[in-house]
Order: sequence, then structure tokens, then C-alpha cells
Amino acid sequence: MSHIRIHPEPRRVRVAIGDEVIAETREAVRLEEGSYAPVLYVPRKDVKMDRLVRTAHRTHCPFKGDASYFSIAGGPENAVWSYEHPLQDVRSIAERLAFYPDKVSIAVSDD
Repeated sequence: MSHIRIHPEPRRVRVAIGDEVIAETREAVRLEEGSYAPVLYVPRKDVKMDRLVRTAHRTHCPFKGDASYFSIAGGPENAVWSYEHPLQDVRSIAERLAFYPDKVSIAVSDD
């Protein structure tokens, strides 16, 4: 699976909907896959999970596995996804969530 690379993201990652921060961590990982934009995966422990509502939406990636989706309560639908049982080669994204950058604000900083 040489076209997918996963690296620790040493900078602070903050995810917000409007003025509300719903995730903040220094333990994100950056997944790079071919020509796609890199995706940051945030540990669930650093996400306000009570703000997320699981949806019935599902997708499948032959390289990562089956993705489950969440909406943000009172906010955008299917804004968050997770590979809850990722394939072996990308197991480091288990217990992590990714956010669509067109549905939330994602800021990465050195502070």
C-alpha cells in the first residue's frame, strides 16, 4: 500500500463549527493518499463526541475499509467520518475521526 502514507502531525489541530471548538489535539495523524489532499485524523478522546450524531451513511475504500459517518448536532450532516475497523495497513487511523474541511473550520498551528 505504498500510495498511502500516515505521519504524526506534531502541530496543534483545532476543529470548530462556528465559534465552538469541537476537537483539539496535538496527537493527530496526517494521511496522504495519492493525489488527494492530506487528511488529518484526530483521536476520539480529543473530540467532543457528545456533539456528534451517528448517521446511516457508509462508504467503502478498498485501501482503508468501511467508513462510518457522523453529523454535528445542530450543524452540517455527514461532516465527520471514521474507519472504525480499518484495514491492517492503515490501522493507525482506528479510533480517530476526520472532518470535511468544507463543513467545519480546521486550523493547524505551532502554538
